[in-house]
Amino acid sequence: MTIAAAADLKFAMDEIAAEFRKAHADDQVEVVYGSSGKFHTQIQQGAPFDIFFSADVNFARELKAAGQAVTEPKLYAIGRIVLWSATRDASKLALTDLADPAIKKIAIANPEHAPYGKRAEEALKATGMWDKVQDKLVFGENIAQTAQYAQSGAADIGIVALSLAVNQELASKGGYSPVPTDLHSPLEQAYVVTKHGEDNELAFAFASYMTTEAARHIMTQYGFVLPGETAQN
Repeated sequence: MTIAAAADLKFAMDEIAAEFRKAHADDQVEVVYGSSGKFHTQIQQGAPFDIFFSADVNFARELKAAGQAVTEPKLYAIGRIVLWSATRDASKLALTDLADPAIKKIAIANPEHAPYGKRAEEALKATGMWDKVQDKLVFGENIAQTAQYAQSGAADIGIVALSLAVNQELASKGGYSPVPTDLHSPLEQAYVVTKHGEDNELAFAFASYMTTEAARHIMTQYGFVLPGETAQN
């Protein structure tokens, strides 16, 4: 089974897949990470993914409507965006601070195909900052690459996924500041079993596993708000 997963899931999904493999030792489970928009296009073009975890429920809905998914989109989390930096204390910063001339480069995911980038754009526009910082923006192909830009110093600060900022790899280098959820549309994330995975029992088994307490616990650890819960600003 091959899973296409939004890049914000990198650390959480690695753990979930590792737990799942313990009960499926004879099966091969591969996870590929990238931008939801690009996976959406690739699946429509016949890419051999069996299950698709999108960072935007709309991509999953579109695949179902196009006959490229055999299950209804199932919400698995609501994501959060945060300000994160390896070189300054982002926990004390707000979006309006990005106009500071000392901040030369700001990393966000490409809003054209990455849901986290789209929400970053919405939040910057809601605070009147988009036009003020546009010449500072550097775009990651997905949210994981965006975090790498901020982590490596290619950008002074990034608007990244909370699920990446809380991982030890980033948390050990810098704090973060949550972007208020009322500044952007919700990051409702959903998965579908694809047409390609229609006869793959493992895909349906993994979909079921996502509803278990073990999987939900891991998702919660990475800052995801689970369906039925409420995000805190």
